[in-house]
Amino acid sequence: MNTQRWMSTHFFSFFLTWGIFLPYWSGWMIQTKGISVSEASFIMSIGLVARGLSTLFAFPYVLDRVSNKTLLNIAGIGTLIAILCYIPADSFPALLIVTVILHIFYPTLMPALDSVAGVLVQSKQLKHYGKSRQWGSIGFVSVGILLTVFTGMFGDNVIFWALLLGTSCFVALSLTSAPEILSKKPQVNQSIKVYIFDLFQTKHFLVVLIIVVLLQAAHATYYNYGYIFLQEIHAPIYLIGVIINIAVIAEIIFFSMADKRFNRFSPGTLLALAAAGSSLRWVLVFSFPNVMVFCIAQTLHAFSFAMGHYAFMKYLTTNVPHTLIPKAQGMYSAFALSWSTAVFTIFGGFLYEIEPRYAFIGMLACSLPAMFIALVYRKLEVEKNVLLSADAR
Repeated sequence: MNTQRWMSTHFFSFFLTWGIFLPYWSGWMIQTKGISVSEASFIMSIGLVARGLSTLFAFPYVLDRVSNKTLLNIAGIGTLIAILCYIPADSFPALLIVTVILHIFYPTLMPALDSVAGVLVQSKQLKHYGKSRQWGSIGFVSVGILLTVFTGMFGDNVIFWALLLGTSCFVALSLTSAPEILSKKPQVNQSIKVYIFDLFQTKHFLVVLIIVVLLQAAHATYYNYGYIFLQEIHAPIYLIGVIINIAVIAEIIFFSMADKRFNRFSPGTLLALAAAGSSLRWVLVFSFPNVMVFCIAQTLHAFSFAMGHYAFMKYLTTNVPHTLIPKAQGMYSAFALSWSTAVFTIFGGFLYEIEPRYAFIGMLACSLPAMFIALVYRKLEVEKNVLLSADAR
């Protein structure tokens, strides 16, 4: 089996569905289920809380007891069942319950796939993480383009059936053969129990976690208000989808070259560069509120998101023991990709009501501290390398 192709295919198929769910699901509930914008926002916010709890606690707990492949199957089938439950759900309470159930299973696939990639990298079966991860970005952007066409032709109902079809394909793919190491159950040693707090004994883990939490939180305004901000600055409606996808294309380009161009860079250096790119991105959007500059700023997503994510994966595979990687992925997904984004969405919304541009410059509250901490961490890395060189002599 070609492990590189197996990993690429799974990233592609998952992010194909994520490219449907993330930008369109709230709109689908509003348009087809008849709920208000505030009700949809509340439902998705509660879902985000459930997502954080699931990835922080349930994900590593289950992975301590089943194989990586079994976890992918459980999460995939659970997601498929939850999506089917949307068909009879027509009231606000029903939609809230189904959305919480969906968020227990569906977002778990993201850290699960990254954990699988980490296992394969550490076992020398996956040579290029970035090369496989770029296919996830390709899936995300390609489905966005296709869905724009089909919703224009057939309406918003297409969104549901597209997600159902995409998830069904992912489940079918996960049920096929996988690299043998992913089918091995974890070796449980009752005398050696692994706890989530053991991660903090790994050198600099807390520092790196804080940096990536801040880096991901800095995207809160863009994720939630980027679409309406583009309308605010009079971007052509038919081009808004294209402009948003510039960020994903930049992400694809970064991941396609990351293993070759950035493998020699330390995690600290990559994190500092990511924070600098993030800060520049929000300064540009604030200072020059026009479509052309927004498009240019979109290319910096390669730094603010992709480089930060790549740096965290590089840190995990070189510093964190194999048994602790699922717990590290759970913490990253909960704190960086769920809860911090939820908190700064509220902060960004408050600033947006005062002045839309303030919501973007307000994200410097995340990116500037991240850059400062990353530079301190990079200095520690340099000092460590100097000491190791001296000992080698």
